[in-house]
Amino acid sequence: MRVHLGCDHAGLDLKEHLTAWLTEHGHEPVDHGPFWYDADDDYPVFCLRAAEAVAAERAGGQDSVGIVIGGSGNGEQMAANKVDGVRCALAWSEETALLARQHNDANVVAIGGRMHSLAEMTRFVELFLAEPFSGAERHARRIAQLATYETDGTLPPLPERPAADPDA
Repeated sequence: MRVHLGCDHAGLDLKEHLTAWLTEHGHEPVDHGPFWYDADDDYPVFCLRAAEAVAAERAGGQDSVGIVIGGSGNGEQMAANKVDGVRCALAWSEETALLARQHNDANVVAIGGRMHSLAEMTRFVELFLAEPFSGAERHARRIAQLATYETDGTLPPLPERPAADPDA
């Protein structure tokens, strides 16, 4: 699987580790930078490029994914989610990494490089890459609502209140 990576200075060490780990596990990492340490660098420069590459390849029929990394992962997630066609989830536990794929069909994962041990962060990525989307109707429906809003700004309809149960 092709995996696009982008980060800022706080994620540089983890990005380098994951690039090697991905290669060792048969994936094709694509590094969008940074390529050297600069404490004043800006995560959007690199994370937007990684997310754009994922969106472009997926639009072309390729099953690419992305990993964006920063100190907390929050800003990197926000940046990636600005790219049309990207659903980026912040993974902060094994369960959130799994649910990002199972329920949200996320195609980019954000990791906080200062929030967890190297082993934990690697495990989040491992689980994210291995887990398929469940395809459950309720999850597909919710993703479609987000896609419609992203495309034309149409809000999902409000649910109707159920009729009162006379026996309750």
